[in-house]
Amino acid sequence: MVEKPGAGALVADVGCGHGHSAMLMAQAFPASRFRGFDAHAASIAEARRLAAEAGLADRVSFEPGRASDYPGTAYDLICFFDCLHDMGDPVAAAAHAMRALAPDGTVMLVDPFARDHVEGNISPVGRLY
Repeated sequence: MVEKPGAGALVADVGCGHGHSAMLMAQAFPASRFRGFDAHAASIAEARRLAAEAGLADRVSFEPGRASDYPGTAYDLICFFDCLHDMGDPVAAAAHAMRALAPDGTVMLVDPFARDHVEGNISPVGRLY
Protein backbone atom coordinates (compact mmCIF):
# COMPACT_ATOMS: atom_id res chain seq x y z
CA MET A 1 0.00 0.00 0.00
CA VAL A 2 2.93 2.36 -0.39
CA GLU A 3 2.78 2.86 -4.17
CA LYS A 4 -0.20 5.23 -4.24
CA PRO A 5 0.83 7.40 -1.26
CA GLY A 6 4.36 7.48 -2.65
CA ALA A 7 3.09 8.76 -5.99
CA GLY A 8 0.49 11.13 -4.53
CA ALA A 9 -2.74 9.96 -2.98
CA LEU A 10 -5.73 11.49 -1.24
CA VAL A 11 -5.95 9.93 2.23
CA ALA A 12 -8.61 10.24 4.95
CA ASP A 13 -7.73 9.52 8.58
CA VAL A 14 -11.08 8.89 10.26
CA GLY A 15 -11.20 9.28 14.04
CA CYS A 16 -7.88 11.10 13.83
CA GLY A 17 -7.80 12.50 17.36
CA HIS A 18 -4.83 14.87 17.64
CA GLY A 19 -3.71 13.94 14.12
CA HIS A 20 -0.52 12.09 14.89
CA SER A 21 -1.12 9.25 12.41
CA ALA A 22 -2.00 11.63 9.56
CA MET A 23 1.12 13.69 10.26
CA LEU A 24 3.35 10.60 10.38
CA MET A 25 1.97 9.47 7.04
CA ALA A 26 2.45 12.97 5.59
CA GLN A 27 6.08 12.93 6.64
CA ALA A 28 6.58 9.52 5.05
CA PHE A 29 4.66 10.36 1.85
CA PRO A 30 5.27 14.02 0.91
CA ALA A 31 3.53 13.68 -2.47
CA SER A 32 0.17 12.88 -0.84
CA ARG A 33 -2.55 14.95 0.80
CA PHE A 34 -4.15 13.94 4.11
CA ARG A 35 -7.48 14.89 5.62
CA GLY A 36 -8.19 14.03 9.23
CA PHE A 37 -11.71 13.83 10.65
CA ASP A 38 -12.85 13.56 14.24
CA ALA A 39 -16.10 14.34 16.05
CA HIS A 40 -14.23 15.92 18.97
CA ALA A 41 -13.71 19.63 18.21
CA ALA A 42 -10.95 20.13 20.77
CA SER A 43 -8.95 17.29 19.20
CA ILE A 44 -9.31 18.89 15.77
CA ALA A 45 -8.06 22.22 17.14
CA GLU A 46 -5.03 20.50 18.65
CA ALA A 47 -4.36 18.56 15.43
CA ARG A 48 -4.40 21.79 13.44
CA ARG A 49 -1.98 23.39 15.90
CA LEU A 50 0.38 20.41 15.76
CA ALA A 51 0.29 20.27 11.95
CA ALA A 52 1.14 23.97 11.70
CA GLU A 53 3.93 23.54 14.25
CA ALA A 54 5.34 20.61 12.22
CA GLY A 55 5.16 22.57 8.96
CA LEU A 56 2.64 20.14 7.46
CA ALA A 57 -0.47 22.33 7.23
CA ASP A 58 -0.05 22.66 3.46
CA ARG A 59 -0.63 18.89 2.98
CA VAL A 60 -2.53 17.88 6.11
CA SER A 61 -5.89 19.32 7.07
CA PHE A 62 -8.23 18.51 9.93
CA GLU A 63 -11.98 18.99 10.05
CA PRO A 64 -14.69 18.09 12.51
CA GLY A 65 -16.78 15.25 11.19
CA ARG A 66 -18.43 12.02 12.17
CA ALA A 67 -17.25 8.74 10.73
CA SER A 68 -20.58 8.27 8.98
CA ASP A 69 -20.72 11.60 7.12
CA TYR A 70 -17.31 13.27 6.68
CA PRO A 71 -16.98 15.14 3.37
CA GLY A 72 -15.16 14.11 0.25
CA THR A 73 -15.04 11.31 -2.26
CA ALA A 74 -12.44 9.53 -4.34
CA TYR A 75 -10.13 8.82 -1.42
CA ASP A 76 -7.31 6.49 -2.42
CA LEU A 77 -6.92 5.36 1.17
CA ILE A 78 -9.22 5.67 4.19
CA CYS A 79 -7.66 4.78 7.54
CA PHE A 80 -9.24 3.84 10.85
CA PHE A 81 -6.50 3.63 13.50
CA ASP A 82 -7.63 2.22 16.86
CA CYS A 83 -11.05 3.84 16.67
CA LEU A 84 -13.68 1.77 14.87
CA HIS A 85 -14.43 -0.25 18.02
CA ASP A 86 -15.31 2.99 19.88
CA MET A 87 -17.73 4.32 17.28
CA GLY A 88 -21.43 4.30 18.03
CA ASP A 89 -22.27 2.78 14.66
CA PRO A 90 -19.21 1.07 13.16
CA VAL A 91 -21.29 -0.44 10.35
CA ALA A 92 -22.39 3.04 9.22
CA ALA A 93 -18.76 4.20 9.41
CA ALA A 94 -17.62 1.32 7.20
CA ALA A 95 -20.49 1.89 4.76
CA HIS A 96 -19.62 5.59 4.44
CA ALA A 97 -15.97 4.71 3.83
CA MET A 98 -17.00 2.42 0.98
CA ARG A 99 -19.02 5.26 -0.60
CA ALA A 100 -16.15 7.75 -0.15
CA LEU A 101 -13.47 5.54 -1.71
CA ALA A 102 -12.10 5.90 -5.20
CA PRO A 103 -13.02 2.89 -7.38
CA ASP A 104 -9.61 1.32 -6.71
CA GLY A 105 -9.27 2.72 -3.17
CA THR A 106 -8.43 0.84 0.02
CA VAL A 107 -9.71 0.93 3.59
CA MET A 108 -7.06 0.27 6.23
CA LEU A 109 -8.45 -0.85 9.57
CA VAL A 110 -6.08 -1.16 12.51
CA ASP A 111 -7.74 -2.09 15.79
CA PRO A 112 -6.45 -3.80 18.92
CA PHE A 113 -6.91 -7.54 19.20
CA ALA A 114 -9.41 -8.51 21.88
CA ARG A 115 -11.20 -11.73 22.70
CA ASP A 116 -14.99 -11.89 22.78
CA HIS A 117 -15.21 -12.65 26.52
CA VAL A 118 -13.65 -10.72 29.40
CA GLU A 119 -11.84 -13.76 30.80
CA GLY A 120 -10.01 -14.13 27.48
CA ASN A 121 -8.56 -10.63 27.86
CA ILE A 122 -7.03 -11.08 31.30
CA SER A 123 -3.31 -10.78 30.66
CA PRO A 124 -0.56 -8.24 31.40
CA VAL A 125 -1.56 -6.28 28.26
CA GLY A 126 -5.26 -6.56 29.13
CA ARG A 127 -4.59 -5.10 32.55
CA LEU A 128 -2.89 -2.11 30.94
CA TYR A 129 -6.01 -1.42 28.87
